[in-house]
Amino acid sequence: MITASDVFKAAQRLRKAGLLFSTPLEPLKSLSAATGAEVWLKLENLQRAGSFKLRGAANKLLTLQERLDSKPHVVTASAGNHGLGLAYAAAHLGITATIVVPLEASPAKVKALKSYPVELIQHGPGYEEAEAYARQLEKERGLTFVSAYNDLEVIAGQGTLALEVLNELPELTHLLVPVGGGGLISRVRLLAKEVNPAIRVIGVQSEASTAMTAALEAGQLVTTPEYPTLADGLAGGLEVGTVTFELARRYVDRMVLVSEEDIAWAIRFMVEELHVIAEGSAVVGPAALLGKGWPPESGAVVCSLITGRNIATEKLLKIMNNG
Repeated sequence: MITASDVFKAAQRLRKAGLLFSTPLEPLKSLSAATGAEVWLKLENLQRAGSFKLRGAANKLLTLQERLDSKPHVVTASAGNHGLGLAYAAAHLGITATIVVPLEASPAKVKALKSYPVELIQHGPGYEEAEAYARQLEKERGLTFVSAYNDLEVIAGQGTLALEVLNELPELTHLLVPVGGGGLISRVRLLAKEVNPAIRVIGVQSEASTAMTAALEAGQLVTTPEYPTLADGLAGGLEVGTVTFELARRYVDRMVLVSEEDIAWAIRFMVEELHVIAEGSAVVGPAALLGKGWPPESGAVVCSLITGRNIATEKLLKIMNNG
């Protein structure tokens, strides 16, 4: 297990390396008026490499450097954002990286990955197949695998996002967190409870990809159907033996599902209200606030983590024009 101390150490490590910066915390008057709650958005979509995933990937690479005498050759599987975070950190640190993404990965994320000095491999129709192939390369080539979610040092790095929110908004009562593999929400929930046990952490997934929600309901990992989703960064199943399931089972207060229609609305809302681009995976929190997912209680102080911006231009235009 990791503790708040691990997150504080990760924050110090990342600050010293100069790999990222503290992102804005934005009050949102329109959602506050509509819901009766005080709503804030943590705009991590403005982070370097375009998402919060840089935090975990960079912390992992930095800790590997601390432990090893030579620079490792790392391999990972990613739906896109973790790969971008790893590619950015690896380039900054002079580490060789191989990144495996699904054949149907977001074109915007694939294009961005090609701009980095990494070995990029597209393999398999979905994330699970890409991850299996990355694990195969790990064994065949003797590489160091860096999981997007099933790694305590990655989770500690991601937890620095919550640390920023809690430092800036001590009156927080509810935190809305996008959930894919569960790395972010696991660390967020544990850290939040150590700071203030009364804070409630709400996990949000698309109805099209419900691996963590289904696992928590069943009390074990289960196979769930996967459908096309605007929240592609949250799609995919959970690796057998993942540490995040047990962490989520212990610490997550509630899981909420949102529709694809509400995700599309939230993408449009971010552009029209804040003139900010955010991808589908990042806006499931706002989708829950004004959809049927999670209407907050009056007087609550709510922060939704807006976790990434890497959406294809064609997809964004289609969503905006269909509004």
